[in-house]
Amino acid sequence: MGAYILRRLLLIIPTLLGIMIINFTLTQFVPGGPVEQVLAQMQGEGDVTEGFTGGSNDVAEETFGSDSEYIGARGLPKEFIEDLERQFGLDKPPLQRFGMMLWNYVRLDFGESYFRSISVLDLVLEKMPVSITLGLWSTLIAYLVSIPLGIRKAIKDGTSFDTWTSGLIIVAYAIPGFLFAIMLLVLFAGGSYWQIFPLRGLVSEDWETFSTWHKITDYFWHITLPVLASTISGFATLTLLTKNSFLDEIKKHYVMTARAKGLPESRVLYGHIFRNAMLIVIAGFPAVFIGMFFGGSIIIETIFSLDGLGRMGFEAALQRDYPVIFGTLFATSLIGLVVGILSDLMYVVVDPRIDFEKREG
Repeated sequence: MGAYILRRLLLIIPTLLGIMIINFTLTQFVPGGPVEQVLAQMQGEGDVTEGFTGGSNDVAEETFGSDSEYIGARGLPKEFIEDLERQFGLDKPPLQRFGMMLWNYVRLDFGESYFRSISVLDLVLEKMPVSITLGLWSTLIAYLVSIPLGIRKAIKDGTSFDTWTSGLIIVAYAIPGFLFAIMLLVLFAGGSYWQIFPLRGLVSEDWETFSTWHKITDYFWHITLPVLASTISGFATLTLLTKNSFLDEIKKHYVMTARAKGLPESRVLYGHIFRNAMLIVIAGFPAVFIGMFFGGSIIIETIFSLDGLGRMGFEAALQRDYPVIFGTLFATSLIGLVVGILSDLMYVVVDPRIDFEKREG
């Protein structure tokens, strides 16, 4: 197993390299780079990201001085544009820029944001707790609820319990996550009904002054609604997947043999069926975690005013903040690949008969 894990760890390197090559190539064909963003601001044309970043003539002023508005109004000399390209590092050929970026990544230097005057690594570490909170707790709750419910539905297949829970699951799956998030805000965060949960943020502003127990309760108080909103769709999918997986196993001959030997139903269910039926559920863990960690968090973070990786990556894409885009991409890709390895280890925990080295041999 050790050799298999080592091979998987080594495969992370070419996989990350392929991801970075594809995305770097795509960015070369996207119109409106960071230089065009700054020029549009200087010339008073505004920017599509102002609603997210709060306006931004600051970048132009930092680059060209307080009279940048005057320069933009009368037309920008070529020298100014070339100087701006040099500051962004865009005066070099794409292949050279990509090679420099990879060399910096090897040294764990992810550069500095074009528009925020902070290193990308510090920015990612600053936003990471929000995304980890949403991804980890949402995935954990989805699995803790879906697995027991799916098993129960498989046992009670065709009964009234199975029918009405299936109805609830279908409704939950059909509700868009953003719509459910807005509904939670209206009902429980000071909308038209009850002010039970806070409207925004991961913790209170004076969180540092709280006692340890107060910090824990305040943290869970703030994350309740965002986690519920990001869990609903994954919960529905996992429940049906668990049920169908158990139904397939229940019909197999080894289950009939175990029952014929007089084994208790609980022993048959959890000693024989469980580890076989759970393999397909565990296989979907990386996709569920990464989907909740990054993909679904963009909308949830925006609605609940949470400053996480999803929202940061979205804003960086709008601004063409390439260091932040690639830094976020690198971080999320690395997390996804590591979670994939952990998923394989969970296979072995659930069913020790699995040996990846023998399968590969």
